[in-house]
Amino acid sequence: MLNVEVLGFDCAACRKTFRLIDETARALGLAIHLEKVDDPARIAACRVLSVPSVVIDGKLVHSGGTPSCKQIAIWLNVQPQPQGETS
Repeated sequence: MLNVEVLGFDCAACRKTFRLIDETARALGLAIHLEKVDDPARIAACRVLSVPSVVIDGKLVHSGGTPSCKQIAIWLNVQPQPQGETS
């Protein structure tokens, strides 16, 4: 299961990003753990200067502005191959 964090405050772009990620995951039939992070210390620890930002499994994938549904689908469908396996 992917751990997805939306970093930001209570602005329209942050709320929309959270909603779009949730809707896209549901449309793809993916179970994700989605969390809204509004703690300034946690946001600063990720070294982001713009919100909303999106962190997936500890990796910053987006910062500033609302991402498109297409971009979100790409992030959510990227599944790393277990070591030693190839497609």
